[in-house]
Amino acid sequence: MAHDSYLSTHVLDTAQGRPGAGIRVELHRLSPDPALVRATVTNADGRASEPLIPEAQFVPGVYELRFHIGPYFAAAGLASDPPYLDVVPVRVTLLAGQGHYHVPLNCSPYGYTTYRGS
Repeated sequence: MAHDSYLSTHVLDTAQGRPGAGIRVELHRLSPDPALVRATVTNADGRASEPLIPEAQFVPGVYELRFHIGPYFAAAGLASDPPYLDVVPVRVTLLAGQGHYHVPLNCSPYGYTTYRGS
């Protein structure tokens, strides 16, 4: 049942001024019915190639995106050992009928920001 809402994401590497390509992103539904909804890896543009929740599969609830930035910055030679930031969780509440939800992550090995994008 479509609810006129869907979820997408992308990652920007602010330390190197480029898209965060090759970063694992997991989407977990926390309520209702906790479950791993999707796992993906960002493409060359730092984006999930497909919506994390397509409109036809949208279920309102509380979700958590988990961005695995530790391995990404380690591979670039920028992370401490152990990494200061490893998996960055971003918890959001998604409601039906709200259109496009977009959760971007701007990150470096030592900090991050996020917002509701478009």
